[in-house]
Amino acid sequence: MDILMDSVKVIFRIITILPLMLAIVLYMGKRSIGELPVFDFLVILVFGAVVGADIADPKINHFHTVIAMIIIALLQKLIIYLKLKHQKVGKLLTFEPTVVLYQGVFLKENMKQIKYSIDNILQMLREDGVFHTKDVELAIVEANGKLSVKLYSDKEAVVREDLSIHKSDNQFEFPVVLDGIVQTDLLHHMDKSKAWLMEELEKVGESNVSSFFYIGLNTKNELIMSKKHTVKTNIPPFKH
Repeated sequence: MDILMDSVKVIFRIITILPLMLAIVLYMGKRSIGELPVFDFLVILVFGAVVGADIADPKINHFHTVIAMIIIALLQKLIIYLKLKHQKVGKLLTFEPTVVLYQGVFLKENMKQIKYSIDNILQMLREDGVFHTKDVELAIVEANGKLSVKLYSDKEAVVREDLSIHKSDNQFEFPVVLDGIVQTDLLHHMDKSKAWLMEELEKVGESNVSSFFYIGLNTKNELIMSKKHTVKTNIPPFKH
């Protein structure tokens, strides 16, 4: 009789917990599933452990499991909010992007820091359709563990722009302002100062850098700007 009652409890828990789990995961957002940075990965692990224990052991209080799931979701939302508002918090809770290949040369020390072997990088290059390391101008292991690859211009696929305009090498864009905060180290790397940046902003009628969500600077000294409260219309409705 006890076995039958336990089986009924397990079935009831599965029926009730799965819809709640789906609702909470949707509330937590797609980044938890699509990117899985360090903290989000830990959240998913704990989330799965709590749900698994609840389903497997009928003696666990079902109400306590529901409360734990809600608290985990709220904590994840709080951490994401803090990461968006405070860049230092974000850096503490995730990995920094790491350059592992530059101008066709592997950067051994950088790979050693993130514990990636040369086989790992070569496999990721092949998965990205790159079979010749000499064709790679820049390869970066991102915070989520994926590899971003920039090929030399003459090795990239032809686009319509290339048919009429020559594409020179080293056309990088550096994020010099993130969420209103000036990235002085990247400005210095581009041989620019904060004073220069402010002068450029004043030329376009802007004097408050904190009003910008993003400002990029490319090697042509062009600024690519996105303000915090810009409203775009006619956005394509990508839905499934």
